[in-house]
Amino acid sequence: MKNKVGIIGAGPAGLTAAYELSKNASFSCDLFEQSNEVGGMARSIILFDRILDIGPHRYFSNDLRVNMLWLEIIGDEYKMVDRTTRIFYKKKFYFYPLKPINALFNLGILESFLCVLSYFNSRFFKKYNLDTFEGWVSDRFGKRLYNTFFKSYTEKLWGISCDDLTSEFAKQRIKKFSLGEAIISSLKLNKNKHKTLVDQFAYPIKGNGYVYEKMKIKFVNNNGNLFFNSQIESIEYINKKYFIKIENKIYEYDYLISTMPIDNFLNIFKNTLPNLNDSISLLSFRNTIVVYVKVDKLDLFIDQWLYIQDSNILSGRITNFNNWIPDIICNDTNTVLALEYWCFDFDDIWNYEKSQLSEIATKDLLNCGFIDDKNQVLDFEVIKVPKCYPIYKENYNLHLDKITNFLSEFPGLQLIGRYGSFKYNNQDHSILMGLLAARNILYNEKNDTWSINTDYEYHESSKITATGLQKI
Repeated sequence: MKNKVGIIGAGPAGLTAAYELSKNASFSCDLFEQSNEVGGMARSIILFDRILDIGPHRYFSNDLRVNMLWLEIIGDEYKMVDRTTRIFYKKKFYFYPLKPINALFNLGILESFLCVLSYFNSRFFKKYNLDTFEGWVSDRFGKRLYNTFFKSYTEKLWGISCDDLTSEFAKQRIKKFSLGEAIISSLKLNKNKHKTLVDQFAYPIKGNGYVYEKMKIKFVNNNGNLFFNSQIESIEYINKKYFIKIENKIYEYDYLISTMPIDNFLNIFKNTLPNLNDSISLLSFRNTIVVYVKVDKLDLFIDQWLYIQDSNILSGRITNFNNWIPDIICNDTNTVLALEYWCFDFDDIWNYEKSQLSEIATKDLLNCGFIDDKNQVLDFEVIKVPKCYPIYKENYNLHLDKITNFLSEFPGLQLIGRYGSFKYNNQDHSILMGLLAARNILYNEKNDTWSINTDYEYHESSKITATGLQKI
């Protein structure tokens, strides 16, 4: 008898786990996906006769295990992209991580002087609450630079005050970078480049989602079972078995891996205890609306994507797909942009029609100065993605700990991925979660997938280059 494994969700984490398990003939693996595509948020789509992603996605990792798996799937069907991503503020472009000379030129001498004074004030006099995003960033950059370059974008993304957002998000994304380190780096006094300074990343020649399309084919060729359009009605653990109900059909498993949003999982998991309801309700996510705009204009900006800091522009990030690799442009002679808008279910914009969202996106492009006339907009499309970003609100970790302690009582159950683990993962973190979850089943390892996306230590470091894998 084969060991039976059920996996929910065919995004980077779930599909990686399924693929790894499918290599072992002793396991039978069923993968359930609620849509008709693999890759989740990391998938690619065909739109306007071009290959586009769901917003900007880059692949980069220093983890040898993740890089070996990625190359095992993609082979040599990728190119390296020189990364350029800047902050757009008051119609000027600022490098991030900050480059002092660029900031000085754009802000002006007086404002730059005041920013430096604010930074030294934070270093030697002012004490901030380092448990909040606002306090942590103000401490490392000064309150004035925080207000200029961090506050507006962050509050657009999370929908809450930066004083209510925990510092964990800043620690994950900004890490130990500070204005002082930016100045030292600009003077080339620091030979060790910071972790946030990724100058190049790998990108598949048919879009970011191509790696997951290839992984899907390998999984199916390994006799894995993939069920699209699967709406799971309930999950139950009885007598050391997991039972999944879909359209009145029951599937039985020895092991279960879920990448669906953690609150959704607990709400249909029949073993969930009533005393967890308050904790479940306090784990909230942010939705994303992506408005794709085809523009009759070239050379709008050189960046792959921009962080929009202006509060009078509703979009928080704008991707320019002309600036990735020529292969995905498909001979198009126009520009395709993706404008991202973040919201909750109860926000009016979440229920707006395409025409309303097109008007908002067009207005934003005009206010940015990226188009001269609304007639330059040739076409548009909208994709709405619910529950994209787990919100690190105050004390959220206490509720998450309560839930994870409860889930640890169920042998063979693992919740992974950005949604399942309530972690703001990059795709390489999710791939690693899937890889380790599979190893926990295959080899009875005790990998703690909940700890991924912190500053974990690599067993062996490496990076992907144009010629393949290079150990560091």
